[in-house]
This record gives sequence, structure tokens and C-alpha cells, in this order.
Amino acid sequence: MIHPSAVIGDQVVLGEGVVIEENVTIGDHVTIGHHVVIKKDTQIGSHVEIADLTVLGKNTSSNKKMARKPGKQLGPLLIGDHVRVGCNSVIYRGTTLESGVFVGDLSSIREHVTVGEDSIIGRNAIVETNTTIGRRVTIQTGCYITADMIIEDEVFIGPCCSTSNDMYMGMGNYEHQGPIIKKGAKIGNNATLLPGITIGENAIVGAGTVVVKDVLNHHTVVGNPGRIIKK
Repeated sequence: MIHPSAVIGDQVVLGEGVVIEENVTIGDHVTIGHHVVIKKDTQIGSHVEIADLTVLGKNTSSNKKMARKPGKQLGPLLIGDHVRVGCNSVIYRGTTLESGVFVGDLSSIREHVTVGEDSIIGRNAIVETNTTIGRRVTIQTGCYITADMIIEDEVFIGPCCSTSNDMYMGMGNYEHQGPIIKKGAKIGNNATLLPGITIGENAIVGAGTVVVKDVLNHHTVVGNPGRIIKK
């Protein structure tokens, strides 16, 4: 199903069962896999590859219990040139994937997220709302990137890293703020980053570390709770 208002460029390949809703724009030399759903207003650049069973431009939803209701007025999903999105991924409205971004299979990227040029969102990773990811960032398999987080350029985050943005776990008495990870920092496998902490430039967080306070530039922390082992 292709809505008549959709604008599709030259040499676009569409798989079986593709749905393209109203006001979608697709550039040149784009490949869309089988049973992909592209929701209304989504804008896709040129030389983009979208794998099977992915949903692009999904709108938000909520229930009565949800404390932070998603905004109803969201801009379109914007996908730059040379982006690749894997199978079974869901990317929401109001988000931007800049040129060269790679999104692995089974990933979820919420609204109000920006992913900078040539960054990698690994397989089965989750990126929550209101998060900014810089250029040439690597977020590996199974990571949970919480809402309200800032990740600067050239950061490396190892598999299964978990982050949080609510000090009191839903009590409603804390202004949500995820970790801030400065340029060039490296986070090891299964590390846990608590709300509001800052990981300094070129700092290293060892595998399995629980980070409960700020890490200064060029320092290395390990353990639970994280402790400095060298500058």
C-alpha cells in the first residue's frame, strides 16, 4: 500500500507487503525490505537500507499509570543519507538519524532522540526519549540508554550497559536526568550508570562497574561502587 501523497525517488526497491503512509518522502537508491511500515510524514534520504519488518515513524502512546505522558505534537522522523536500519526495529516520530547511522536488528529508538553521523546503535539496544547521541558513537548489543541522557562524540558503550534517570524510582520527587557521557569515554560490558552522574572526557568505566558519582576526565573506575584505579 502506497499513499498517493508519498514522494518516492529514483531506483527505489520495495519488498513485499510494504506500507507507505501519507506525506512520506523517500530519496534515491533506497532499499525497503519486506513488510516494512513507514508511517506518515517520515522523511528518508538517499542510499538508505531498511530491513524487513521494521516500523518507521511510530507515534507515541501511554496509559493512566504512566507518569511522563508523551507529547502529542511530534515532528516527523528524519532519516539522513546512507543510513542502515536492521530487521524488526521500531523508530518513533520526532527523532533524527543523521547521515551514516547504523541501527541493528530488534532495536527501539523513541521520540525526541538525535543520533549523530556515523554512529552505531547495536542489536537489541533501546534508546529512550529526549536523548542526544553524538557523532561516531558506538552503543553495542543489548544496551539500555535511558531518557534525558547526553552522549557526546566518539563514546564507546559496551554490551548490556544499563543507565537510569530517576533517583527515587517513580516517586515523582526527582527531576529526571540521565547520565552525561563526555567525548571519548569508554564504558565496559554490563556497567550500570546511575542518574545525573557525569563520565568525563576519555574516562574509562570497567566491565560490571556501578557508577554512583562523577568520573573525572581521563580517570578509570572499576568495581561496585566504582572506585578510581588510575588517572
